[in-house]
Amino acid sequence: MSDIVIVDYGAGNLRSVQNAFKYLGLNAAIVSDPDSISLASALVLPGQGSAAPAMALLKSNGMDLAIQEFVSSGKPFLGVCLGLQLLFDNSDEDDTDCLAIMPGSVRKFSNNQKVPQIGWNSVEIVRDHRIFEGISSDNFFYFANSYYVEPANTNSILGSTNYGLKFCSVIAEENIVATQFHPEKSGELGLRLYNNFIKHYLRGSAT
Repeated sequence: MSDIVIVDYGAGNLRSVQNAFKYLGLNAAIVSDPDSISLASALVLPGQGSAAPAMALLKSNGMDLAIQEFVSSGKPFLGVCLGLQLLFDNSDEDDTDCLAIMPGSVRKFSNNQKVPQIGWNSVEIVRDHRIFEGISSDNFFYFANSYYVEPANTNSILGSTNYGLKFCSVIAEENIVATQFHPEKSGELGLRLYNNFIKHYLRGSAT
């Protein structure tokens, strides 16, 4: 089994994430079964798509429980876009119950905003963290989202972004790091973030 496992739950964007890790010299396997998840050294939950069908697929063969157990084990976890949103209790998108790994909700941008937000937006880094090593605050990353997370524990917020309102765009807590933006679509800085995940989570220790 590869050190890094990417969860296939029918939400797309898998190859882009896999290719980003390959570019960085690491083989990442794409899997769709709970046993492979439990054997991984690090887990990536990527994202494109909708919460309800994603959760339905995860629950259909027990991958939801495998992900919950993996995170509870303390091993490194990286969520991307929908993979961030699914960590929380519930989503306004089709009133979906999510993985409930972290307390909080997923909200839709107001009707005053064009949704989805598609394109480049800046990320304000609100506290020091190794996942942003070599990346300064207010750099731009690529977003594609109609929803955003509201963590109950605001101390888990690592980055914030403005799109009609200031919203949480990065979280980090213990062995978990997750981004609303797509690092694999964010050029050199996105690759640097993935490399920091490899360096500090997979091969080192997170702080």
